[in-house]
Amino acid sequence: MKIQQTIEQKLNSGLSPSHLEVINESHMHSVPPNSETHFKVVVVSDSFDGKRQVGRHQLVYGLLQEELAGEVHALSLFTFTDSEWLAREQTVADSPECLGGSKADK
Repeated sequence: MKIQQTIEQKLNSGLSPSHLEVINESHMHSVPPNSETHFKVVVVSDSFDGKRQVGRHQLVYGLLQEELAGEVHALSLFTFTDSEWLAREQTVADSPECLGGSKADK
């Protein structure tokens, strides 16, 4: 199973989100083609009610600890309750292009 699919499965099982987007943004970074190392995650769940951003992120990190200890290098998290998501008009900002270089570039 691909890493993106695993992330989706674990977040669906652990958070029962009303909205979930797992976007592979690896192509925006200095990694080989078809990599699964950089992800943007937008998750809307009642599990976040009454929790601050740190607590929400900790929930996600706990569910994805194996992936974060392995091949996933970066995880951009956008965590919302249903009411917060509606107030944002169900959108998040686009990710910026990577400005870093490869260690091989010297």
